[in-house]
Amino acid sequence: MEIASLLVHHAVFLPLVLAFLLSTTTITNSASTAMAAKKAPRMATRLIHRDSILSPFYNASATISDRATQAIQRDKARLAYLKASTTGYSLDDIRSGLVPNEFGTVFYANISIGQPPVPQLVVMDTGSSLFWIQCPPCYGSCGSADNPTAMFDPSKSSSYSPYPCPCDGLGSCDGYQCQYSIAYGGGTSCIGLYAREDLTFVTKDEKPTTISNVLFGCSHEIELLNGKTRGILGLGPRETSVTKQLGSKFSYCIGNISDPEDTDSQLIIGNDARIEGNLTQLDVFGEFYYLTLQGIVFGDKQLNIDPQIFQRSPSGDGGVIIDSGMTITVLAGGAFDPLRDAVQSFIDGLKLERVWTHGLPLCYKGIVSQNLVDFPIVTFQFANEADLVLGADNLFLPMPDGSFCLAIKRANGNNSPRGASVIGVVMQQYVNVGYDLSARTLSFMFLHCAFLYS
Repeated sequence: MEIASLLVHHAVFLPLVLAFLLSTTTITNSASTAMAAKKAPRMATRLIHRDSILSPFYNASATISDRATQAIQRDKARLAYLKASTTGYSLDDIRSGLVPNEFGTVFYANISIGQPPVPQLVVMDTGSSLFWIQCPPCYGSCGSADNPTAMFDPSKSSSYSPYPCPCDGLGSCDGYQCQYSIAYGGGTSCIGLYAREDLTFVTKDEKPTTISNVLFGCSHEIELLNGKTRGILGLGPRETSVTKQLGSKFSYCIGNISDPEDTDSQLIIGNDARIEGNLTQLDVFGEFYYLTLQGIVFGDKQLNIDPQIFQRSPSGDGGVIIDSGMTITVLAGGAFDPLRDAVQSFIDGLKLERVWTHGLPLCYKGIVSQNLVDFPIVTFQFANEADLVLGADNLFLPMPDGSFCLAIKRANGNNSPRGASVIGVVMQQYVNVGYDLSARTLSFMFLHCAFLYS
């Protein structure tokens, strides 16, 4: 069953640092500064899925099932990161193994920094609010010999500008320059120095676009197992994020994450971000973006779910997070149980063999495209009557030995950040997701990502 036939146009879905930072951020491109002042250039870059043929982690011999298995393992680390970020942890927790040394990465982006521009492969993360890269001198895990990009050396950049003390709440003062210390529970911890620098985006079919005086971090002490990336492109809600510096809007379009040759996924930051379709409320708590989920429909049946189970408490417990680093979705038990029961009842009628694998709740022998042709539409109903309409490809993952599994798990104390539900990337396939932080709205619209390049 074609995804296009299932989905229709629909949509769902900061401490103050230094005020003058935003006013000094300028945007230029190869055309002219004057033109840039009239219309900001397009700030876009291709998103590279970890298993894409463009990824340094691509394994040509891996099957679809192999990649799905690895994604499930990365999700365990991502959930640990989300949980640690909402409950608190220390660098010692990571180094001692109390918090896993993995980041649960799903997407990367190629950007360049400095003058002359130095290409960097970075993690795209909506759950982090600082853009940082590795800089010399580097201690700890600083990349491997087969790293596809060179480490950025600020001493060789004509546009590098240290961020001087006083820091005014931006980290601590290390002599004369502002320093940060971040513990990423899911994969990295780092200590470094704040600075400003030129950031360059390159799309698949457009000229480079350079943004000057962007606040970023030069990380020197790093706990990072992943030796093929250089840092994190933080798109979180705080003032230090690239998003907040460049206009408070961004959007991404995600293609088929099970197809290594699908290279059309794209990230757009700034005023050209695609905020299209129906809008739903976007809330912020800590480092994460929250949505208001009100109900779930299976086929034409409204599931018996109390909307209160999706509410976030004033203390931050519960709620529904939308995340770029999770593959599967985690749902609160009061929503997961009736959805699981409905899915199981339908598939049991198909007489498919039940299997148990990778701790996922519902797995069967078969192929999604063949055995679930008539699987009912599942609709996630968000605030403002914004529906996310999901077909089988947005709900199931192919697994080893010719089986498939429901890509949704039940939230519990071990796998959920303070009881929250988390909307993962499988559900966001074939969809353009637009974030408008100023308007506090999020949009979802079905879109073939290739159209963004046309």
